[in-house]
Amino acid sequence: MTDETAEHIDTAAQSYDFVVIGGGPSGATAAKYLAERGEDVLLVDKEGRIKPCGGAIPTRAIRDFAIPASQIKARANSARIIGPKGDKIAMEIGDIGYVGMVDRDEFDPWLRERAKDSGAEYLAGSLSKIQHNADASITLTITGKGTGKHIIHTRMLIGADGANSAVRRMTFAPSEKPPYVFAYHEIVKTPENISEDLFKEDRCDVIYNGDISPDFYGWVFPHGPCTSVGTGTAVKGHDMREATAKLRAAAGLDTCETIREEGAPLPLKPMKRWDNGKNIILAGDAAGVVAPSSGEGIYYAMLTGELCGQAACEALETGRAKALATARKKFMKEHGRVFFILGLLQAIWYKSDKRRVQFVSMCADPDVQRLTWESYLNKRLVKREPMAHLRVLIKDIQQLLGMKKAA
Repeated sequence: MTDETAEHIDTAAQSYDFVVIGGGPSGATAAKYLAERGEDVLLVDKEGRIKPCGGAIPTRAIRDFAIPASQIKARANSARIIGPKGDKIAMEIGDIGYVGMVDRDEFDPWLRERAKDSGAEYLAGSLSKIQHNADASITLTITGKGTGKHIIHTRMLIGADGANSAVRRMTFAPSEKPPYVFAYHEIVKTPENISEDLFKEDRCDVIYNGDISPDFYGWVFPHGPCTSVGTGTAVKGHDMREATAKLRAAAGLDTCETIREEGAPLPLKPMKRWDNGKNIILAGDAAGVVAPSSGEGIYYAMLTGELCGQAACEALETGRAKALATARKKFMKEHGRVFFILGLLQAIWYKSDKRRVQFVSMCADPDVQRLTWESYLNKRLVKREPMAHLRVLIKDIQQLLGMKKAA
């Protein structure tokens, strides 16, 4: 813990009602929300860091957060699930929607620009110190990019600075850190004139194979002129570069130009508490809000950014710090059950290649495919088809008990 108490405040420093640390999807969305309300907000981002991310966003994210077509580099109309034995299951989306693909090296700066256009002030830099003051305000030391140190006073702080969040480290005990996998990917130039059996520009390939990841999965996601190829794991010693090389070779991408390589931790469980009960709240990866099993995080990051902005406003307006807790409560009410189910799915089906073979076989089922796409694209469990859920449950049990052979 690094919090300190100070009796005196540097009155020459800049002051804001709200400061957001981190300019990715979560932080930029929080800053935009606050700025559009006319709030006095500063967005701080250290820049130059691109998160390793497949870049998939559901149609609900595109709709809810007004993401323009210019940011959608490709539309995936299907997924292909590839198992340990090379078995391939096609999952067509049909008329339900599509998966939008964004490039984080363009998407994140665009989000920051949108927040600035909405009225948020911006500072390129990183957080180096949090100091709590006697009047319940916070003094931040920001190391600017080429501009030295900046002293910033604020009444509310939103930490949206990723899985290695400095705000979280300075506010919460180390034991509060969420569990994570480490993700690595390579952005390569998309090839021309390649067999669709290897690679398709409107299809996401998801690979379940212990050689690629002993506890997660690998992916090949098209982004128009570029393609993301990568994997993730929590197993120390697993060579993700070698695994990615295998993925590239299998997809016919091994000779394609490599544009960049990126790696970072990916949290897979929301923290039990996102706020300090006073004037700090976490959002996005900093709060552990990435979906288990799928590793999807962009939609959830943007949603928590907005929810944390709302909670921070309410806390400041009412003087009730307890209002900060409403962000997590609202999120878990709508998405907690999905996170729980996805966590079970990962724990059960990602344990071994035998289980992965069974899982891939289940993905061929029409009920599984329809419920998966409707739940993913709309971000809620489908309640209007109880018999479909029952059929899927029965098939799950049959697979687990060995009563049904994998295809």
